Amino acid sequence: MSAPSAAPILRIRDLQAFYGESHVLHGVDLDVAEGEVVTLLGRNGSGRTSTLKSILGLVGRRTGSIQVGGQETVGMAPHRIARLGIGVGYCPEERGIFASLTTEENLQLLPRIGAAGMPDAEIYDMFPNLLERRRSQGTRLSGGEQQMLAMARILRAGARLLLLDEITEGLAPVIVQALGRVVQQLKERGYTIVLVEQNFRFAAPLADRHYLLEHGRVVDTIEAGQLSGRMESLQEFLGV
Repeated sequence: MSAPSAAPILRIRDLQAFYGESHVLHGVDLDVAEGEVVTLLGRNGSGRTSTLKSILGLVGRRTGSIQVGGQETVGMAPHRIARLGIGVGYCPEERGIFASLTTEENLQLLPRIGAAGMPDAEIYDMFPNLLERRRSQGTRLSGGEQQMLAMARILRAGARLLLLDEITEGLAPVIVQALGRVVQQLKERGYTIVLVEQNFRFAAPLADRHYLLEHGRVVDTIEAGQLSGRMESLQEFLGV
């Protein structure tokens, strides 16, 4: 397995995960260095979302090793993992927006982790749609605006390691492009991002490395510089 040159901020070894009696991850290994964007690629059911949930302890049982910022977290409760010094933020596929609350109220739901939280002014500069809709209830936000709000919320809380699950699913191309610009800005600011994404056209130019998952394990790793020579086999793997 290829590994980043810098010391990993996220290091996973032999990760096994279970939902009740269902064994969903079968020895996942991966490394993510600070400031990198990596993708988890694979077909539905390959273990991509389960890997993100396992990092935060949101599965029934985990074994193996998950080190975040050098700390072993397999035995930690989810709330402790989220509040580690680097801050871990999970943006789930279902977004988790409270329909009865305004954009501003949703944004302020999560407590800040130390002084690392992105200031509101910077958030609204990054997501101008949210500034325009800050008094609107969650039910009145478009799918793209809800996705922006879900990302903004974890940034405001202070997360520096972002776990983003299918952030472009079902969104209009103009919104997908806007989210691509946001991810690029976050990368330039030194955020670390693990991205589960079906839209490979969106993910390819952003990522430093792609991990290919199948049946709950990493079966291949493709560095950004290798991508052009691996496109045919990658398309076959993804079934596109």
